Amino acid sequence: MVGATGIFSAHMIADLNASGSIKTSKPFDDDQVQPASLDLRLGDIAYRVRASFLPGPGKAVQDRINDLKLHEIDLSVGAVLERGCVYIVPLMESLKLPLAVSATTNPKSSTGRLDIFTRVITDQGRAFDTVPAGYQGLLYLEVSPRTFPVLVRQGSRLSQIRFREGDTRLNVAEHQALHKEQTLVFDQNAPVDNGVALSIDLKGGDRGGLIGYRSKRHTAVVDVDKKSALDILDFWEPIYDRGSGELILDPDEFYILVSREAVHVPPDFAAEMVPFDPLMGEFRVHYAGFFDPGFGHANAAGAGSRAVLEVRSREVPFLVEHGQTIGRLIYERMAERPQNLYGADLNSNYQGQHLKLSKHFKAN
Repeated sequence: MVGATGIFSAHMIADLNASGSIKTSKPFDDDQVQPASLDLRLGDIAYRVRASFLPGPGKAVQDRINDLKLHEIDLSVGAVLERGCVYIVPLMESLKLPLAVSATTNPKSSTGRLDIFTRVITDQGRAFDTVPAGYQGLLYLEVSPRTFPVLVRQGSRLSQIRFREGDTRLNVAEHQALHKEQTLVFDQNAPVDNGVALSIDLKGGDRGGLIGYRSKRHTAVVDVDKKSALDILDFWEPIYDRGSGELILDPDEFYILVSREAVHVPPDFAAEMVPFDPLMGEFRVHYAGFFDPGFGHANAAGAGSRAVLEVRSREVPFLVEHGQTIGRLIYERMAERPQNLYGADLNSNYQGQHLKLSKHFKAN
């Protein structure tokens, strides 16, 4: 169905694969294709490099790797990636896109909640996480664990790719009309203009005052492919509201917080979380930004879901307050409605969520 304006559905992604526009060294995993994105799998080798980079016009990623690599790591048997180091991993998927089809990439939700910084790089790329229309070539993933050492292996899935054709984003009037028709945010005070503005919940009234988690240092390794395997308190310090509705973000610390608003992505749309204007605050709140069709949808066993916020302060301590705007959810048209929605027909980890750590940790 190439030629239809919008974000590609799972069915269309499968068609791209069948036509040779997506090439893989191994067939897709059974659950690799999501309603509006494709999980990307690590290949069998990782390169530890001295620095992050963009190759730029006329230059291949592999040439930059050869200039900067410190050593090679075999991922076929699994390996630990150390925090604070930069690795480049060729992915199992490569592309031969039609001329009108472009793509963007983002960390998977669980990747962001582990504070694993990832970005996809293309040959001749001038920007991270951006695949130009008609791109033909390999895909590489930059991986830099920021908080926990992580165990990965060939086939581990840390990032995802979303394909699109044409101008897919809604404008202000379209956002407002969609909200009036299908309710994008379950808070009458939340503004809807160029997307849905999200603010931070620092009261935790429905969680006994629990407002978030601060990561611990010097922890054990996290195996990215094992669910419900780790004790929360071995890796996280719970944070509770003590009546002020405020939190000082310490530099170089990582926090899991949650939005005050519950949001909804209707079945014919996808959404992406984008950072709020950095001039409004000295923090970063965007790692994993894709929201699939059906997130928080009533027919997908939800009635709005909170957005989990992966937050880091910049160079200075920064005070955030309850209700402070911290991000924005931008909606995009789907080229077709997915056959399966997030949370309805899929084993979705974060449907109906409030404050929730990644799937690797045991439930409280």
